Amino acid sequence: MDVTDATFSQEVLDRSHELPVVVDFWAPWCAPCRQLAPVVEAVIGATGGEVLLAKVDIDENPTLAQRYRVSSIPFLVAFRDGKPDSHLVGAQPRPQVEAFVRRLVPSQAERLVEAGDEASLREALELDGSHVPARVALGRLLFDDGRDDEAREVLEPARFDSTAAGLLARLDLAAAAAPDIAAGLAHLDAGRVEPALTSLLDAVKATAGDERDLVRAVMVGVFADLGDTHPTTIRFRKRLAQSLY
Repeated sequence: MDVTDATFSQEVLDRSHELPVVVDFWAPWCAPCRQLAPVVEAVIGATGGEVLLAKVDIDENPTLAQRYRVSSIPFLVAFRDGKPDSHLVGAQPRPQVEAFVRRLVPSQAERLVEAGDEASLREALELDGSHVPARVALGRLLFDDGRDDEAREVLEPARFDSTAAGLLARLDLAAAAAPDIAAGLAHLDAGRVEPALTSLLDAVKATAGDERDLVRAVMVGVFADLGDTHPTTIRFRKRLAQSLY
């Protein structure tokens, strides 16, 4: 589909929340663009509708070209969840285009993670034991279900992930006697994030050593769940840093 300044938001940004959209920035006078276009169309067509293709004529839509810093064409930009995800510059050979598009198509493990039920998540890990989102999702499900030993076994290989480390720290702190820790964990269990972080921050100030590291890991795990740009993350991350250093 051809998109313009007026239709880009709806046709690309909004639709990319449902399916990946590859935008081909081109111009009629660009010979490499004309060479690449049929390759891109064929490769994306072969996904069977799992990836969408949009074309932007930069001469007619200079605002879009400026917004996405298009300095050389052809220029392919993949959008997911309303944001640029990756790009490919120049008239690349078909294998390069196929590799670019292939990364946008969900794997079987990713499809199973999207399903979200325990059986699907376990199947995802059978297909790919290193799939961190599957481990974290299954670990959280088991954690919420009170199956602590199973949750620990699933999460341990992904301890390097902030969310997994946060859940493991919550398991390690479950029997902690410190009132601030107990209050913080209780608030988290009830979904009260800000009161939880407030109590845990007080616990950071009052503890030391391994226990303090575990409390910090719980807070960092909450930040990972909220996202780096969430106002609560920004506010409490700064306060945590001040308490630690």
